[in-house]
Amino acid sequence: MGLSPRFTTCLWFDSQAEDAAAFYISIFQNSKIVNTSRYGEAGQEIHGKTPGSVLTVEFELDGFRFIALNGGPHFQFSEAVSLVVNCETQAEVDYYWEKLTADANPNAQQCGWLKDRFGVSWQVVPEVVTALLALPPSPAQERVMNAIFDMKKIDIAALEAAYAG
Repeated sequence: MGLSPRFTTCLWFDSQAEDAAAFYISIFQNSKIVNTSRYGEAGQEIHGKTPGSVLTVEFELDGFRFIALNGGPHFQFSEAVSLVVNCETQAEVDYYWEKLTADANPNAQQCGWLKDRFGVSWQVVPEVVTALLALPPSPAQERVMNAIFDMKKIDIAALEAAYAG
């Protein structure tokens, strides 16, 4: 048995762990379900889940390990934690944005942030954003920031135009 990665992100779902994992691996290349565990009789008075129902789904997205846990309705996702998808091109931004927002709330989107159909927050960020925001403060950088605040999905050409003035 090999050593697990030192860090694994655990996502707490009510009962959608299996659906969420399948959704995510359908979007990202080099992704797979690693393991599925099921509830047994033990602890049923605490967790209330039917024996045999899915407890966790361990999966990888492009080599990064996640666990989707069916833990019940006790906790909800919030924007305080988000998963960042770094993109090189507008085509990548468009692809991930379209896939992750499928059947999601369009009002839960701003500045490259979105919530998917399961309530998980994502940031779809072109690398140019990081580069432009790392520049010293200037009128050009202010224009870029103002342009980002007006966007839902990030538009690279619009940011470059804002930077150029």
